[in-house]
This record gives sequence, structure tokens and C-alpha cells, in this order.
Amino acid sequence: MRAIDRLLRWLEWPINLLLWGGLFAGFMMMMHVTVDVTGRTVFNRPFAGTTEIVAGWYMVAVAFLPWAFISRTDGHITVDMFMRLASPRFLAKLEIVIKLLTILWVSVFSYQTFIRALQQTRAGEVWEAAGGFILIWPSRWMLPISGGLMVLYLILRVISDIGHHARGRPTAGRVEEV
Repeated sequence: MRAIDRLLRWLEWPINLLLWGGLFAGFMMMMHVTVDVTGRTVFNRPFAGTTEIVAGWYMVAVAFLPWAFISRTDGHITVDMFMRLASPRFLAKLEIVIKLLTILWVSVFSYQTFIRALQQTRAGEVWEAAGGFILIWPSRWMLPISGGLMVLYLILRVISDIGHHARGRPTAGRVEEV
């Protein structure tokens, strides 16, 4: 299990990198929109391509890059109404089942977005904006990369959780908090 725990710690670097990428994209989106609104209202000259850049780049990064970080911190939305009644052993098993279902869903999502990113890369996807073109295909890779990292992290967490559960120790996640 030490190897799994070391891998989980090693994954913190790319997970944090994607988180910071998402935070940076959020900051850039705010600045970009502020420049556009200021230009439109004060100078009667909007910043060309703002809508397309925000939708094609910034919003994708903000929404998807932090996925693995959310998994690492167990920050997903949960409903704990009946969880307080369950035993710690049941909760540990439930956490593993939930992680397995998440792995399944995100794997399918990541595979499908990988196929689409590959298609759009080959096609050289661009969006037309204000008489020019904005390169969009690179942003398509954010989804399979962030989803793939999330799946990898969750697989290692399940292995770690099963190992901890087998040794009678609590898992590294939410079960300790209950």
C-alpha cells in the first residue's frame, strides 16, 4: 500500500496544476469580460471575440480542470441526511462503491471526449468571430485530460481504501469525518 500512497502523493502535483489552470482561466475570464464591457460602454468599441473565447476556452477550463482536485478533497456534492445513521463500516463500503460508479461514468465521459478531441484536432476546429477565426480544438483536450486524471486518482484511491478497509483502518476520505 505504500506504493499506492506514494502514487497518490505524486498525483497531487498534476492535480494542483490543473486546479491552478482552472483558477487562472477564471481570473482571465473576469479580466477579458471586464475589458470587453469597458470597451463597449466607455469607448463604444467591444473587444472582438470575447463571447467565443469565454465559451470555447475559459468556461471549459473553469468547469473541467478542477475535477481531480474535487475528487482528492472529496468536495463533490453529497446528501448526508441518512448517512449519520449508518455504521462506519457501511460508509467505508459505500464510499468505495460510489468511487467505482464515478470511475465508470467519468471513464466513459473521458473516452468520448477523447474521441471528439481527436476528431476536432484532425479537423483543425476553429470558431468564426468578428471577421477572424479562433482556434478551439486545443481546448477540447481539457476534458479527457482532466477526466483521465480524475479516473486515475480515483482508481488509486479505491485500491488504497480497500487496503485500509482490509486492515481495519479508516479510509483517507470522508469516512473519517463522520
